[in-house]
Amino acid sequence: MTLKLPLLALALLATGAMAADSDREARDLAKALAGRTPGKPFDCVNPSWAGGPQIIGNRTLIYRETGRVLRNDLPEACPGLDEDSIIVSEIHGSQLCKGDLFYTLQRGSRIPGPHCRLGKFTPYEKPKS
Repeated sequence: MTLKLPLLALALLATGAMAADSDREARDLAKALAGRTPGKPFDCVNPSWAGGPQIIGNRTLIYRETGRVLRNDLPEACPGLDEDSIIVSEIHGSQLCKGDLFYTLQRGSRIPGPHCRLGKFTPYEKPKS
């Protein structure tokens, strides 16, 4: 019984931390897409047009182009992907496409993280008045 109580408290703390992370991710995503409407997803983007991504959680990347935002929801969670990660994309050809691989580096480290795969790019644009 004495061991169960600390384990229960630890589980409750972990659940609270995960909920706080989820709330922060939802706020960050809402802020990045505020006032914009989604368009039809597409597979590839010219990497010279898209700025470096904003990382939201371990499944969403936000790229910014002139006049629009591109949301990329990864097909699976990317372990080690967080706000402080540096993304290194492996581009084959002239475009960054769905299915292309990238890996992360933590600042101050040269050890690459696991490879992760990009999803489709969904454009978000401000409505034309």
